[in-house]
Amino acid sequence: MADPKGFMTTPRQDWPRRPVEERVKDWDEVYVPGALLPIISKQADRCMDCGIPFCHDACPLGNLIPEWNDLVSREDWRAAADRLHATNNFPEFTGRLCPAPCEAGCVLAINQPAVTIKNVECAIADRAWEDGFAPPRPPDRLSGRTVAVIGSGPTGLAAAQQLTRAGHTVAVYEKDDRIGGLMRYGIPEFKMEKHHLERRIEQMRAEGTKFRTSTAVGRDIGAAELRSRYDAVVIATGATAWRELPLPGRELSGIHQAMEYLPLANRVCEGELETSPMSAAGKHVVIVGGGDTGADCLGTAVREGAASVTQLDIYAQPGAERDEDAEPWPTYPKIYRLSAAHEEARDLQTAPAADADARLFAASTLHFTGDADGHVRSLHLTEVDAQRSPMPGTERTLPADLVLLALGFSGPDREDGLIDQLGLEMEPRGTITRDAGFATNAPGVFAAGDAARGQSLIVWAIAEGRAVAAAVDRYLTGSSRLPAPISPYDRPMTV
Repeated sequence: MADPKGFMTTPRQDWPRRPVEERVKDWDEVYVPGALLPIISKQADRCMDCGIPFCHDACPLGNLIPEWNDLVSREDWRAAADRLHATNNFPEFTGRLCPAPCEAGCVLAINQPAVTIKNVECAIADRAWEDGFAPPRPPDRLSGRTVAVIGSGPTGLAAAQQLTRAGHTVAVYEKDDRIGGLMRYGIPEFKMEKHHLERRIEQMRAEGTKFRTSTAVGRDIGAAELRSRYDAVVIATGATAWRELPLPGRELSGIHQAMEYLPLANRVCEGELETSPMSAAGKHVVIVGGGDTGADCLGTAVREGAASVTQLDIYAQPGAERDEDAEPWPTYPKIYRLSAAHEEARDLQTAPAADADARLFAASTLHFTGDADGHVRSLHLTEVDAQRSPMPGTERTLPADLVLLALGFSGPDREDGLIDQLGLEMEPRGTITRDAGFATNAPGVFAAGDAARGQSLIVWAIAEGRAVAAAVDRYLTGSSRLPAPISPYDRPMTV
């Protein structure tokens, strides 16, 4: 605690975003380059050294937040990087993409703005790369054991890196043509530029991890055959079975799932496509779903030049302050937040007022109508009450040339045959069944991340990857020195 009065004398200052009119013209990250490091040491000074760090408990990874806050306040970047990487394989990912449940648990947040923990984390990670504090860490010797990891999202990559560093020979199988899972094709470039991902992949290659792209296990290679090749298999395919909206008019063209739309925009940024075949340019766009995926669609549509964008959220607009009765500190509060994408959408020329929100809260879709060619042209909706029941007399119609469904995911996709070929038991909610050691009913096969936990946060994905790696290491060798930050029965806070 470099400054014992820092939390009283220094106001919270977040990483500033670039002006809206500038950032909507490109796909670069929304933040002002180089503006974080000059302010971050004073922000770390705001950490109270509270004695019982609820931020540490609120983080699924068990990040040593007070420790690296103190080190950053003293500008000891090497030690801060060591502390951060001790619990998190990919802090530059979480520092950009995690909703920061740690900040909700900050003791200072009881009656003041929390410490900018997420910004501090991101600053440490970026500084570590700049100063060479994140070199490859290949194992001293190999164990002679082999592991296949299916899926290259944050869970799969974290598991693979931990197991490689433990001395096992690891191959990561990815059905897409590039490594990264949803971080590659689901997260827009303006939230995380992909050079951060490429850098980690190259680090992992240098450590010895092998990557097999364009290989769908169950289709391109049989699941049983893969299992016979390796001493253990980790399933980290994520929850990619999207939820549908079976309403009249759903069959019309122009209605797509968010994860059909977002990957195309990312492929344009990767240089694989000149333009997206689902581009929102000149179209009236309606996004059904009020979560982060919907916001990603929002920011993407704005950059593609949509005529208008509206996001429907079935829940009522939350208040500006924490509801102490329903969501007491340190739980993660449902409060009104304005993301970068929402800032951008309200500045569209078609917005009815300068401060208009592109979201319609407490709104539920009734049906779609289209033109003679079978293309969607309108979305019909109604307002709903607290029980999400339609309110008579509140029906209205929105122009809609492109409708994007961002309704979340129910579990792993079973189309490739991986689950059925291994004979895996499933939970009623559609996720893979596993025991307290992350093991499935198939010998030597483990499941982690969204495929087993259900749709969750990137910080939980990385925590699960690290934990399943320790379980697999123990299965292969009888013991493990790898950290296991969570139990498979831990459940995330609602975020």
